Amino acid sequence: MSIWHGAPNRDDSQRMAKNTIHDALGIEIIEVGNDFIRGKMPVDQRTVQPYGILHGGASVVLAESLGSIGSHFVIDSEKYVTVGLDINANHLRPVRSGFVYGKATPIHLGRKNHVWDIEITSDRDKLVCKARLTIAVIKKTDLGGR
Repeated sequence: MSIWHGAPNRDDSQRMAKNTIHDALGIEIIEVGNDFIRGKMPVDQRTVQPYGILHGGASVVLAESLGSIGSHFVIDSEKYVTVGLDINANHLRPVRSGFVYGKATPIHLGRKNHVWDIEITSDRDKLVCKARLTIAVIKKTDLGGR
């Protein structure tokens, strides 16, 4: 059974990402399953730190992006918005080139908050980063007219 509100797909997520940090870092959504979202990001000059390995901040951007898009697809976006509230990440292994792949699965999908588990792996399917993201679900009417 699907967790999504409506029937989101890869193209919907790519439209949302237009002209955002996703474009800047080359993040792509590659799959929207019944209860997960998967994306990839290149390890290149945009995403490495001075030592030539994947920057932890880039991993966090990928993790938060996947969970945030997932939460957006769970809620009724006519009535609610979702915003990141907290993220933590453990960087476990360096990556120097290729792509990293993230998979976000929900731990909790409540009326006021969502919690996502995100695993980021290398081209060799080795765990690179493990993150947990908490999302706040806010009524649009509570945003003061925005």
